[in-house]
Amino acid sequence: MADSPNCDLKSLSPLQLFERVTEQGEKVRALKAGKAPKDEIDAAVRMLLSLKLSYKTTTGQDYQAGLPPTDLALINNGTTKEEDDDFVDPWTVQTSNAKGVDYDKLIVRFGSTKIDTDLINRIEKAIGQKPHRFLRRGIFFSHRDMDQILHAYENKKFFYLYTGRGPSSQAMHVGHLIPFIFTKWLQEVFDVPLVIQLTDDEKYLWKDLTTEKAYEYAKENAKDIIACGFDVNKTFIFSDLDYLGSSMGFYKNIVKVQKHVTFNQVKGIFGFTDSDCIGKISFPAIQAAPSFSSSFPQIFNGKEDLQCLIPCAIDQDPYFRMTRDVAPRIGYPKPALLHSVFFPALQGAQTKMSASDPNSSIFLTDTPKQIKTKINKHAFSGGRDTIEEHRKYGGNCDVDVSFMYLTFFLEDDDRLEQLKQAYTSGELLTGELKKVLIETLQPMIAAHQERRKQVTDEVVKQFMTPRKLAFEF
Repeated sequence: MADSPNCDLKSLSPLQLFERVTEQGEKVRALKAGKAPKDEIDAAVRMLLSLKLSYKTTTGQDYQAGLPPTDLALINNGTTKEEDDDFVDPWTVQTSNAKGVDYDKLIVRFGSTKIDTDLINRIEKAIGQKPHRFLRRGIFFSHRDMDQILHAYENKKFFYLYTGRGPSSQAMHVGHLIPFIFTKWLQEVFDVPLVIQLTDDEKYLWKDLTTEKAYEYAKENAKDIIACGFDVNKTFIFSDLDYLGSSMGFYKNIVKVQKHVTFNQVKGIFGFTDSDCIGKISFPAIQAAPSFSSSFPQIFNGKEDLQCLIPCAIDQDPYFRMTRDVAPRIGYPKPALLHSVFFPALQGAQTKMSASDPNSSIFLTDTPKQIKTKINKHAFSGGRDTIEEHRKYGGNCDVDVSFMYLTFFLEDDDRLEQLKQAYTSGELLTGELKKVLIETLQPMIAAHQERRKQVTDEVVKQFMTPRKLAFEF
């Protein structure tokens, strides 16, 4: 960012101004810590003051670290009901658009960076193989600092992966697999350690669950995660209810984050109210802590400078915007992120999947018959009302859930494009497209179920035991 206050700040949105102030504040701290020349520090401070003044003039609010402008953030992290009725926070995703959330607008509002062709090509060059279909098709569409991760990898420096799961039910659905499928691929192509957080404490705080039931769900969900094929020698899965009490490093980092985030800030970021329990207010620090390598001394030998890469759905970004703001103030590198789109419900991208509604998605416990019935009966169609109209005008792949699901799970790019052209032209009928999806999902789910049967309680215990992994630090 330029050090001149003469840049055109008037064209920036309140959220963009907020990001500029945050970046400049970090630069000032870095210059001071590095004992830079006084005139350089003074120039950076003047720029910071100028940015803060522009921010206050634009928003009518004083800048507060970690607290985005309230006219944008409200209680939903940058979404407004005025823009296509998209509403996104870590617990709720709503849109009135049958195509789903407008992700280009979400990138602007959240202040992340679009994953473009240049970045995908750089990933391909770094790993020496074809990028994952989730990257090729824009399913992982946004990032923060992925270029830094690639720079580290290209210079033979370590980083590690962190992702998670909130275990709110015993059975996971296919949408829950998306981050784990992609994380497994990332772990294999980069050959790095992985930590997986099971936030059973969060589900106890937000849901009508006992701690015992939340922990039981965590262990059951761990079986489905392990069945994705993770290597026990390179992966540590942990339950917050279990691990927090046994790791001094983890708890120290939670306390450090808690000290640097105010109640006012978490209210602004997450929408907490005065009637929310204090457990909810303190929980974001628990989700932040795995972003720091010193939370896992048994894995990283006490190293505090390893950068973390977090693949997750973009609704989790508020947690890590907060984490990235705090990280340099407590002496840690900011975590990098890769954001995925949301997995649509069978009834359409404008509706939300629910564990309490068995017809909202395909669950990993479904039989081949249940999969076929659900898709044929409930999958929202982009086809026409009659066969004659469909043959004449064609179907709409942008809203057709069967095609959306195939975008996630059909590996063959050429086959996917053929289906799109045939459906759009009217050559392929809705029932025929659904048949392709059924034939794709049935063997995939059956294979997952077979792998899960091999995951015993003893195997889960191996993954969830704090230990050294197959890496040297």
